[in-house]
Amino acid sequence: MIRADPDGRINIENTPLLISEYDRNAVVEAARIKSEVGGKIYVYTLLTWGPTKKKKKELENVVREALALGGDEAYAVVDDRVIPCDVTSTAYILSNLIKKFGNPELILAGEASMDMLSSQMPIRLARHLGYNVVTFARKIELSDNKIRVTRDLEDKLEVVETSLPAVISVTGEINRPKLPTLLQIRKAFAKPFKVVGLDELELEDTGRKISYSDLRLITITRKNVIIEADKLEDIADILIDKLIEEGVVRV
Repeated sequence: MIRADPDGRINIENTPLLISEYDRNAVVEAARIKSEVGGKIYVYTLLTWGPTKKKKKELENVVREALALGGDEAYAVVDDRVIPCDVTSTAYILSNLIKKFGNPELILAGEASMDMLSSQMPIRLARHLGYNVVTFARKIELSDNKIRVTRDLEDKLEVVETSLPAVISVTGEINRPKLPTLLQIRKAFAKPFKVVGLDELELEDTGRKISYSDLRLITITRKNVIIEADKLEDIADILIDKLIEEGVVRV
């Protein structure tokens, strides 16, 4: 849950790090695919908000949950030089992390982060890696070296095919993740988890294109209109007139 100060400024330090619901879908889908075709599941992440000392422990909890959901080993970038991190530098740094550790042919990601909801990261990541990319997947089928994906385009479904290597972003409709069991959580703490910095990735530039000056919640005010009348029919008529007046309903 996002924490905000009385003036509306988002309190990053006291806003806890949590695994994105969409990323949880991605890990569970990866585990399903692994059960069919084998392989290994790598979990990659980057600490994008500080302060580093406080958030590093929260990041570890997030990663351990991903490992409990089916990941085999995890890699994270933690470096003060990238905080705060925009989507451009996130994709650039993660692409280098992936190339150095594991370098899988199929990468699954949530369709968007739960904070910014830009949906850009999977596309930018694929560009840096030189991979094919398919977004908003609600169903994934693998056959030989081909991937058949059903995409959710809100008003319709689209079926496409691509080949490996590929980055696929998944929607919340692709599966229904269950909470990891106590045994799965305990096993997660025995799985490999490596934290690296920019120096270990041999990166001098973060690729950052955006600087954050301030983050605030949008203030929403309500008109709090109370409709009073003796008859229900009269209340309905007044309500309809108000909705037409505000442009909510057109006649």
